[in-house]
Amino acid sequence: MRKNESQGMDRRTFLKASSAISLGAAATLGIPGGSSAQSVKKYSGEKIDAFCHIMPQKFTDALYKKCRPTWYIGNMKKLPALTNLDLRFKAMDKYEGMLQIFSLGMPPIEYAVPPKDAVDMARMANDEMAELVNKYPNRFLGAVAGLPMNDMNATLRETERAIKDLKFKGVQIVSSINGKPLDRPEFFGLYEMMAQYDLPIWIHPTKDIDIPDYPDEKVSRYGIHNNFAWAFETTKAMHRLVFSGVMEKYPNLKFFIHHCGAMVPFFVGRLPESPPEVGDVMKLTKPPLEYFKKFYVDTVLAGNTSALMCGYSLFRADKMLFATDYPYPGGAEKGDIALGEVIESVERMDISQEDKAKIFSKNARKLLKLA
Repeated sequence: MRKNESQGMDRRTFLKASSAISLGAAATLGIPGGSSAQSVKKYSGEKIDAFCHIMPQKFTDALYKKCRPTWYIGNMKKLPALTNLDLRFKAMDKYEGMLQIFSLGMPPIEYAVPPKDAVDMARMANDEMAELVNKYPNRFLGAVAGLPMNDMNATLRETERAIKDLKFKGVQIVSSINGKPLDRPEFFGLYEMMAQYDLPIWIHPTKDIDIPDYPDEKVSRYGIHNNFAWAFETTKAMHRLVFSGVMEKYPNLKFFIHHCGAMVPFFVGRLPESPPEVGDVMKLTKPPLEYFKKFYVDTVLAGNTSALMCGYSLFRADKMLFATDYPYPGGAEKGDIALGEVIESVERMDISQEDKAKIFSKNARKLLKLA
């Protein structure tokens, strides 16, 4: 039986341990949302929200004028906290030690506008985000660059400018670039650059409502594109990055994944012990599981502690970063409440206080090279 190289346990033992952790956590939860009947110690330390979103005002105004028709725009208009700093600060002030590292919300720039506009739009957004970080250093610890991924030469120039000049902490891309998987060679220049900078690439899921779930329909119905298809899109992206050999080719490259690794922790037992085919990029030299465990993941799981424990069983504390997806969960009316639910879900995790400190802030400071 193949041994798990990083943990020193065989595959069967690893999966049994994973199940025990997640099922043990679930057994202690009193209600479906993940609340525990027992009192939980509040975490009073620093909380760095490493995967939340903002839409700077000038960028947003330009986007409304230039963006193609899309569900994303209607969703944006329902969330004033994306642009309104007073609402954002009011929400942050409700929770002790709250700080943010923000990235752009959806839609992806390259999906919203053609290449000739995407370059200017990305630059505009990044300049505005840099201004906010400089103006509110006690609120915002950094920003994540938006990129014009439909023009890769411009993307590399903007990445260099964002990291070197604006002092950004990484870049954000989405789970597929206008329908292209992330293992396409045209994206390798970005991967090589970010590996050299030793800063992460945030991966946000994407799937618009006009992409149907069934061939004989015209749109995705009943919210599937957002509620569940996004998780599948993230999982597909991770799978392609591993099995194609991208993670083998760039061993120091760091990806930061939304929604705690999506479907991967729950279905990790379905991973083969060896690849079903040789990757187009490079042949894997280790079992696929070892590459999946290299991803960094966040805590955005709608306040569900048992789901977080499932993620913890795979990625462990060192690869988990606190995040809330603010201001999307809960919408305009319950966004502040949803923020607290994510905090409480981490507080309820059956792990050490040291591991909680890693998740809430220490991992972000280390990964993002924060002072």
